[in-house]
Amino acid sequence: MTARPIMDFGNFYAGRRVLVTGHTGFKGSWLLHWLDMLGAEVTGLSVDIPSDPSHFELTGLGSAATTTFRDIRDRAALARTLDEARPEVVFHLAAQPLVRLSYAIPLETLEVNVLGTANLLEAVRAAGAPCTVVVTTSDKCYDNTGQVWGYRECDPMGGHDPYSMSKGAAELVVSSWRDSYFGAADSAVRLASARAGNVIGGGDWAQDRLVVDGVRAIVDGRPIVLRSPAATRPWQHVLEPLGGYLLLAARLAGSSEAQAFAHGWNFGPERANVRPVRDVAEALIAAFGRGELVVEEDPAAPHEAFALALNCDKAHQLLGWHPVWSFAETIARTVEWYARWLGGEADMRSVSRTQIEDYGRAAGSR
Repeated sequence: MTARPIMDFGNFYAGRRVLVTGHTGFKGSWLLHWLDMLGAEVTGLSVDIPSDPSHFELTGLGSAATTTFRDIRDRAALARTLDEARPEVVFHLAAQPLVRLSYAIPLETLEVNVLGTANLLEAVRAAGAPCTVVVTTSDKCYDNTGQVWGYRECDPMGGHDPYSMSKGAAELVVSSWRDSYFGAADSAVRLASARAGNVIGGGDWAQDRLVVDGVRAIVDGRPIVLRSPAATRPWQHVLEPLGGYLLLAARLAGSSEAQAFAHGWNFGPERANVRPVRDVAEALIAAFGRGELVVEEDPAAPHEAFALALNCDKAHQLLGWHPVWSFAETIARTVEWYARWLGGEADMRSVSRTQIEDYGRAAGSR
C-alpha cells in the first residue's frame, strides 16, 4: 500500500465514506488520488470527463472511486447519490470553473454554480444523516475593488463577471443554509466553505488557463500569448488548497463544538506567490528551456480583475494550515508532471502520487 502522506489528518479518512462532486476535473481528480491514498471509500459524482486528455483518465482513477455520472442540477439524481453513497464527508467541487466562458454561458454558469450548490445542500438536508460538508468556491467570490492587499473572509461577496458573481452567490447559499438549517449547536451537519487561489499543477487541460496554454504553446513551438501580463494572481500548486480542504473537513468533524469551524476559509499562497502573469509565463519558459512570449492586449476582451490576493491569516492561526511549496517549487513540480507525460511516461498515476507523497512530507517537516 502506498505510504500515507504526512499531514495532520491522523487516520480520519481511513475507511470513511466520502462523496466528491466534480471528481473527474483537475482539482477533483487530484483530491481523489489523495483520498484513495488515505484509505477513504470514495463515491464520485460528475456530469462528464471535462477534457481530453484528462488527469482522471491518464492516472487510472477509475478504480479509486465508485463513479456516478449525474448532473448536480438534477435534484432527484443528487438525492439518489446521497442515498447510495451515505457519505460521512462531502467535498463539493463540481462547477463551471472558467471566467471567460461564463460570459458566453451566463445562465448555465449560474445554474451549475449556484443552484447546483443549493441542490446539494438540500440533498444533504433531506438525507438527515450526520455529515461534514466542505463547499469549494473561488478567490473570485469577493467583491473585487482593485485593492492590492488580500481579501479576508469577512469581506463582501460580489463579482463583475458571471463566474465571479456565481461564486459569490454560492457563498451566500452556503451561509444561508448553514444559518437556516445547520447552525444549531447539536446540528448533525457541519458545513463550511473554502476559497482557493489560482491553482496550477500537472494534468490540467481546461481552456483559457495560463499554464495549460503556455505548455501547449511551448510544445507546438508557438509563443505564449499574454493578454494582461501585469495582472496579478495568487498562484499555488493544486495540492496546497486540497490539503486545506482535507484538514478543514477533519477539524469540522472532529471538533466537540459543532460550529467551531463551520464558516468560510481562505487557502491561498504566501505573499511572495502573488505574481504577475508575466512571471508565470517566464518561469515556464525557463523551466522548459525554450519558448518565447508575446503580449497581445485586446481592448475588446471581457473584463477580468487586474489584481487579486487572499489573506489567509485565519487558516494559519485557527486551523494551523500553511502553504508549503514556494513559487519556484510550484512551477518545477508542474513542469515536471507535463514533461514526464510529454516524454511518454507510461505510469502517470505514480507521478501524481509521488508528488502527493513529496508534498505531504514537506508539509510534515514544516
